[in-house]
Amino acid sequence: MRLHRNLVFAVIDGLNEIFNEGAYADKVVQKLLKRDKRWGSRDRSFVAETVYEIVRWKRLYAEIAEVRDPFSRENLWRIFAVWATLRGISLPDWKQIVPTPTRRIKGRFDELSKIRKYKESIPDWLDELGQKELSAIWDKEINALNQQAPVVLRANTLKISRDKLRGVLEDENIDTAFIKGYADALQLVERANVFSTEAFKNGMFEVQDASSQLVADFLDVQPGQRVVDTCAGAGGKTLHLAALMQNKGQIIAMDIYEKKLKELKRRARRAGAHNIEPRVIESTKDIKKLHGKADRVLIDAPCSGLGVLSRNPDAKWKLQPEFLDKIKNTQSEILESYSKMVKPEGKLVYATCSILPSENQDQVKKFISSEAGRNFTMIKDKKILSHQSGYDGFYMALLERKPE
Repeated sequence: MRLHRNLVFAVIDGLNEIFNEGAYADKVVQKLLKRDKRWGSRDRSFVAETVYEIVRWKRLYAEIAEVRDPFSRENLWRIFAVWATLRGISLPDWKQIVPTPTRRIKGRFDELSKIRKYKESIPDWLDELGQKELSAIWDKEINALNQQAPVVLRANTLKISRDKLRGVLEDENIDTAFIKGYADALQLVERANVFSTEAFKNGMFEVQDASSQLVADFLDVQPGQRVVDTCAGAGGKTLHLAALMQNKGQIIAMDIYEKKLKELKRRARRAGAHNIEPRVIESTKDIKKLHGKADRVLIDAPCSGLGVLSRNPDAKWKLQPEFLDKIKNTQSEILESYSKMVKPEGKLVYATCSILPSENQDQVKKFISSEAGRNFTMIKDKKILSHQSGYDGFYMALLERKPE
């Protein structure tokens, strides 16, 4: 593989923004891909994949390169040289690249690969937490979360069946495969820009991980019901609920961020989902108005996001232990407050994209034994681990409110 100067410079600029300026990797990559109109798909995928790879393995590569945060440009070039060497890419004779001790890099890699926090490139505190909460399976789980996430689509059944969508995409030269046990999912055989397809523009599918696709289904919605999606965000699960309800009934999509709900409106128009009513949560009054009024409530709770590290590798470096304590308190408060919207004999799903029992089963147990949760019975829960499913780590619990 021959390295091209303008592509490598783009990678270094991107890493500088992510590591030194706190920018989010996905936003940085999006911006970088628009940098040069002459780049072909291979050039763009080199930039995107190299940035993500180096972000994912930051700790390991920095340790091998013997550099420390915050990284100077020279440090970033050294990290890049480690990445290239470990991939067997011969380094060009550029002034930015200092002579690289290939054998020493490979030796250090072998040595550090025996220590999990370096091998899996994670902060000490996260390694200790994973070991404490998941014990024997932490090794396998963190390894799975370090793999590149597959691209999964959800057929929008308001417009097309999964089988027909597969044919439509094939006509646009996009090859997909069915996933056993996931009713509306198609997985890309090779990565491709699906957003430029006519099928996407016509609202025939959304990009949504297979694990995330199980959540709406778990809520057991029926056409004609009143459903509240309390942390709707940009609406991936809201749109799935609309499809499962065949556009009948009402979905109140709530969030504290108006900007996200605007994006949801745009997506709903494209998807042809007409039964969604976005509402910004401005105060507790917005919740109180709905007390005892919903047949179904979805709480897709804010969480550490540790189950989606494979698609957000920079979260490993942005996440702090004190944030975890704060988010667990938020989860408890949300469960206590939002559960009041459920009618007697109505159902509630509490879901997170975390793999930690302290954010999942423990929160549900704590809620059911509290004053606010004593009216609820747990029907079932589901733990999805990445090393078992090959998809994001997720948790979901289905609770039912007792009759009055």
